[in-house]
Amino acid sequence: MFSMSKKITRRANKISKKSIASAIVNRRASFDYELSNDLVVGLELTGAEVKAARTGRVQLKGSYVVPKENRITHKEELFLINASFSLQNNMAKNSNQNTATVDTRLRRILAKRREINELAAARQQGKTIIPTKLLTNGKYIKLVIALGKGKKNYDKRESIKRKDLARESAKYLRRI
Repeated sequence: MFSMSKKITRRANKISKKSIASAIVNRRASFDYELSNDLVVGLELTGAEVKAARTGRVQLKGSYVVPKENRITHKEELFLINASFSLQNNMAKNSNQNTATVDTRLRRILAKRREINELAAARQQGKTIIPTKLLTNGKYIKLVIALGKGKKNYDKRESIKRKDLARESAKYLRRI
């Protein structure tokens, strides 16, 4: 007659879609700075940092990019400063020690020499280099950085007023 075959399903290595972050956004950057010139660059990360980025345990608030001179080659390189990655330690589950640590070390940014020189020149003119997004949806983990000029307090209040007016008008239009 006919034979019944068992359906085999593998569930061991599946990661839920909610735990994967495709982009980590620095929302504070657009509030504190007038942003221009986006640039997508690479990051030099360790394995634990890649795992933290893929699961969304990265905080970009308060981080910035600084060009520093390499002692050996005497050329400038870009470094990401103050970005916090929550790393998981390989501790026993029943131990009383904390299994997660926050790492805020310098991370080298991988960019072309021409881009590094342009960003260093803009930094000399008083602009700040701010990370706006960390993209983790592809094979590589990329960082979107932008040049920004710091806003004054009255500019920040003005942008809050504009957002409130837009929100109220949208609410009014929905009622009609």
